[in-house]
Amino acid sequence: MTAAPPRGLDERLRDTRSRLENDVDLWVATAGSPGGVHLIPLSYLWDGTAFIIATPRASVTGRNLLADGRVRLSFGPTRDVVVVEGVAEPVATADLGGTGDAFAARTGFDPRGLDEPYQYFRIVPRRIQAWREANELAGRDLMRDGRWLG
Repeated sequence: MTAAPPRGLDERLRDTRSRLENDVDLWVATAGSPGGVHLIPLSYLWDGTAFIIATPRASVTGRNLLADGRVRLSFGPTRDVVVVEGVAEPVATADLGGTGDAFAARTGFDPRGLDEPYQYFRIVPRRIQAWREANELAGRDLMRDGRWLG
């Protein structure tokens, strides 16, 4: 199998921003006590600067993020991956404003009406990487310290 030529920074940025705006689901990896290492798929809303996710407050993901907000997100297949490192901040349902409606419209899921208490989190990316093949490992950083490189 012959790999396609590596994309330049501008193309990777376009592809990555398109994925953030158009995908609906992502993988969320958390660690720490009390839940230990955990990986789960969740739906999200990208507002242009941060991700909004919702998970049961008592779930492993919810407990981990409340105890330690460090998080990794991943999009796409292994040969076209975007990996995001960020910090999750809890957002009270009462403080969501129109974001709750936007999340429900985007994801097709509205946890605000459920009996089980859900916790929303706003995840601010600090680092974003994207690559398809080994020939794109060099230059895979698209964001560092919360700033886009292009």
